[in-house]
Amino acid sequence: MRTSLLSAVFAAALVVSAAAPSAYATSEATASDVGGFVTDGDHVHVSSTPPATASAHGWWLDPLGKHKAVKAKVTVWLQTKHGQTWKTVAEGSKNVKAGGKGASSRRANARKTCESRNRTQWRSVIDVDLIGIADSPEKAVTKTVTLSCGA
Repeated sequence: MRTSLLSAVFAAALVVSAAAPSAYATSEATASDVGGFVTDGDHVHVSSTPPATASAHGWWLDPLGKHKAVKAKVTVWLQTKHGQTWKTVAEGSKNVKAGGKGASSRRANARKTCESRNRTQWRSVIDVDLIGIADSPEKAVTKTVTLSCGA
């Protein structure tokens, strides 16, 4: 199950500080209808194209149709777990319109080439900032997965 998050001004589904992404705590949050947009992404996975690469995508959805002509800067931080802390190993961002779940041109991607086949815990942190519109600081954090891909 993907972790989805409704990001709207003053939405309280998942609040994290403006600190570096490695400080974010994993949390399950569900979207609620307060008139905003939904931040979403897929679980970190090993890409199907060589070389072996950990990959994660982030996008946003506009379920109420309030931001049809708006683009957002979507940023994805790819993270691995080291002891009890998370370390960002790759970052990617892209300015896109809503609707990236099924449209690769409307999502951001972060990739990290696997340096070994060691089993490693991965997650991604996704931030959506509407361009020219004030929005909240919430970020979505995907579920932790273990892959045979060391960073």
